[in-house]
Amino acid sequence: MNPIALGIFVNRIESICNEMGAVLRRSSFSPNIKDRMDFSCAVFDPDGGLCAQAAHIPVHLGSMAFAMTDIVQSVDWQSGDMVVLNDPYLGGTHLPDITVIAPLFVSEDDDEERLVGFIVNRAHHANVGASSPGSMPISQTLEEEGIVIPPTVLVRNGRVLDNVLNAISGSESGVQGQSYGDFSAQISANRIGCRRLTELISRHGIAHYFQFLTELNAYGARLAMAALSDLPNGQYCFEDYLDDDGGGTFDIKIAASISINDGVVDVDFSGTHPQVMGNVNCPLSVAAAAVYYVFRCLMPSHTPSCAGTFSAITLHADKGCLLNAERPAAVAAGNVETSTRVVDVILGAMAKAIPQRIPAASHGSMNNVAMGAAATESQPQWDYYETIGGGMGAHAKGDGLNAVQTHMTNTLNTPVESLESHYPLRVLAYRIRDNSGGTGKHRGGNGLERNIEFLQPATVTLLTERRLRAPWGLAGGGEGVVGENQCNGQSLPPKVCFDVCRGDQLSIKTPGGGGWGI
Repeated sequence: MNPIALGIFVNRIESICNEMGAVLRRSSFSPNIKDRMDFSCAVFDPDGGLCAQAAHIPVHLGSMAFAMTDIVQSVDWQSGDMVVLNDPYLGGTHLPDITVIAPLFVSEDDDEERLVGFIVNRAHHANVGASSPGSMPISQTLEEEGIVIPPTVLVRNGRVLDNVLNAISGSESGVQGQSYGDFSAQISANRIGCRRLTELISRHGIAHYFQFLTELNAYGARLAMAALSDLPNGQYCFEDYLDDDGGGTFDIKIAASISINDGVVDVDFSGTHPQVMGNVNCPLSVAAAAVYYVFRCLMPSHTPSCAGTFSAITLHADKGCLLNAERPAAVAAGNVETSTRVVDVILGAMAKAIPQRIPAASHGSMNNVAMGAAATESQPQWDYYETIGGGMGAHAKGDGLNAVQTHMTNTLNTPVESLESHYPLRVLAYRIRDNSGGTGKHRGGNGLERNIEFLQPATVTLLTERRLRAPWGLAGGGEGVVGENQCNGQSLPPKVCFDVCRGDQLSIKTPGGGGWGI
C-alpha cells in the first residue's frame, strides 16, 4: 500500500478520536471531564482490536485495548445501540470510570448492514453511589465502591433508554443531574465518532477500509518490533512496594520478571503479593495498561496506537494476586495507585537493560482527594474528586519536571476558580513544593502543595502513595522526598477517610521525583 495513503488514513482515524474528545469535554457538566479532562476516546475493529486512540489517559486506553475483545464477545450487538459498563471484572477498571460503547454498522451498495467496528469513550464520574463522597472510599469489597454496571444497553436503535439512564445517573445511585449531563455528553461523543467513521468508510468502501486496518496493524507491528529488537536480550527483574492498602496491610510487593528475546517481550508478575483486603487490587487489564504504556514510550513517536503495536508483548499474573484480582475484591485505588507502581516496577527492570534511556522513579501516586457532603436545607449535595501532580523523575539528559501528572494519568488540575465556584471550598495555597526532588547530576522534579479550607462540614477520603517509601533514584541519584497528608497540622496516613468541620484545613504535599546520576 502507498505509505502516504496509509499515513493519511492513520491521521484521519486518530482525528476521529480527537474530535470525540472535544465534543465530550465541551458538552460535559462536571469539572472532572470539562476541566480535568479525565476521559479517553478510541476506535476498535469488529473483533475488539484497537485501531486508534487520542492521547488521553494511558490507564484508560491500555486497559480498554486489553479488555475489549472479551467485551465484544459478551454482547449481542445491534445497529443503533450503545452499551454502558463499569464492572472491573467485565472490562472496566474501577467503578467511577464508566465506559460507553457504540457498535457501528455500515451498508455498502444494497448489501445488508455489516458491523465494521466500535466507537468507545470512558469518563470518570465523581459520584457512582459509593458510601463516601467522591466514590473513592476506603473499601474492602467492590459493592462498597458504588453501583456496579455490567454491559447494559443504554441506547436502543438510536433512542436513549430513560429507565437505564435514570438508574445509573439518578436517585437510585445517589447521583444528581450533573452525572446525567455527563452521560449525555458521552453519548453525544460516540454519535459524532460514528458519524465521522461512517464518512471515512464511505469515502473508501468497506473492503478498502479493512485493507487499511490490516496495513495499519502490520505497520504498527513493524515499528514496534524494530524498537523492541533494539533492546538487549535477557531477563530483567525488579520489585517495588505499595505503602499500604488502607485495610491494615503494609509493604505490598509488586514483582516483575521481563524476558526479551529478539523483540518479543514477556512480562511475568509471579511473586507479586496476593490480593488484599483493601482497595489497591486491580484487574489484569489495568496491569496490562501499565506494561503497554512503558513499552510504547520506547517506540518512535509516530508509532500508531493499534493492536499490532502491542502484539509482541505478553504478560502473566497469577489469578488471585494483586494484579489479577478476583471478585469481589475492592479495586478503587488499583486503577490509580497500583497501576502507577506497576510502571515503576517495569521501568526499574528495564533500567537494568537500557540504563541511559530510563528515568528515575516519578512521584508514584495520583494523590487522590475525594470529598463532599449530603444535601442540607441550605446546601445541595456535592462531590469533588481530583488527582494532584508531583515531581517527575530525572533522566540521563536532564532534570525531572516540577509539579506534573506522570505516567498513567494525563489529566489537568482543577483550576482554583472552577473548584471554588463549584464547591464550598477555598484554596489557601497552590504551589511547587521546593526541594522535594531527589539530588544528583540531574535533579528530580519537585512535587506540589495544595492547601484547602472547608467552608462547610464534609467527609474527605485520601488515597495516596509514596508517603512511606520514597521514589527511587537511578545511577547514584538521590530519592525523592515522600509526600505528606495533614489536617489542621496533624499528620494523616496514606489512605484515610475522615470528617471535617467548617474552617478545617487540609494540606496535601506530593512527593518529588528521584534524581539521576552522581
